[in-house]
Amino acid sequence: MDPISDMLIRLKNGSAVKRESVSMPYSSVKNAIALALLKVGYVTAVVKRPRKVGSALEITLRYDDGKSRIKDVLRVSKPSKRVYMGVKELRSVKSGYGALILSTPKGILTDKEARKELVGGEALFKIW
Repeated sequence: MDPISDMLIRLKNGSAVKRESVSMPYSSVKNAIALALLKVGYVTAVVKRPRKVGSALEITLRYDDGKSRIKDVLRVSKPSKRVYMGVKELRSVKSGYGALILSTPKGILTDKEARKELVGGEALFKIW
């Protein structure tokens, strides 16, 4: 299974059942994605926890007035079909209420940061 899709589904399902935090196997890409979500405001904390075998990434979800900030997630680029976007192709998600997460040469960035840095890349997923 695709590890990024697994991460997104864990976040979506955890927020749907009002869990405080979700845990998943650690990888540097997942950590970078979680830090981008932290900057945008969908999560409140990202912590790497040691385990007997490997490490775990624990992500604390954010709730506003008892409602989850994560409503839905849409995977754009998949292992079977990669989707790349130039800086001129980047559009806002849900009229600015969502975010597009990209993998760029400058690291994992949101659509707003990528437009500011004038860089495009692989569109990983949309979140709102």
